[in-house]
Amino acid sequence: MEHLTVKWLHILSSTILFGAGVGSAFHMFVATLRGDPRHVAAVARVVVLADWVLTTPTAILQPLSGVYLMHLLQQSITSRWLWWSTWLYALAILCWLPVLWLQILMRDIAAESVACGDQRLTRQYWTYFYWWTALGPIALFAFLAIFYLMVFKPF
Repeated sequence: MEHLTVKWLHILSSTILFGAGVGSAFHMFVATLRGDPRHVAAVARVVVLADWVLTTPTAILQPLSGVYLMHLLQQSITSRWLWWSTWLYALAILCWLPVLWLQILMRDIAAESVACGDQRLTRQYWTYFYWWTALGPIALFAFLAIFYLMVFKPF
């Protein structure tokens, strides 16, 4: 029963991590393309909050529950699928950390634009958005590959 409970928590947290990440990224992307600082400021506030409330705890729970599952199943940490999953997870998190920081900066710039009555987002905002957009797909594909490896364990 312990194994199933930990496995369920691992799957649930991965679902929340992935879903919150994709959902909030979609909303931030669409809001930014609209170009209205008021809309971007409102969406960015919620996206940053979602990252702190949903993504951060599940990003921490994932490796902890994964290691505990390995212990319960007495599975070797040297299996290739696990090795690749670990590196892909590290890559995804290394992309997510600057994305989180960029979202905070973007939120603040949009809020400042609103406070100043500006109708457009600043050049600095668009530079941050460029980097935010570049890092997102790397994390997305890393997580998709991890899901594949967890399900199929091809090697």
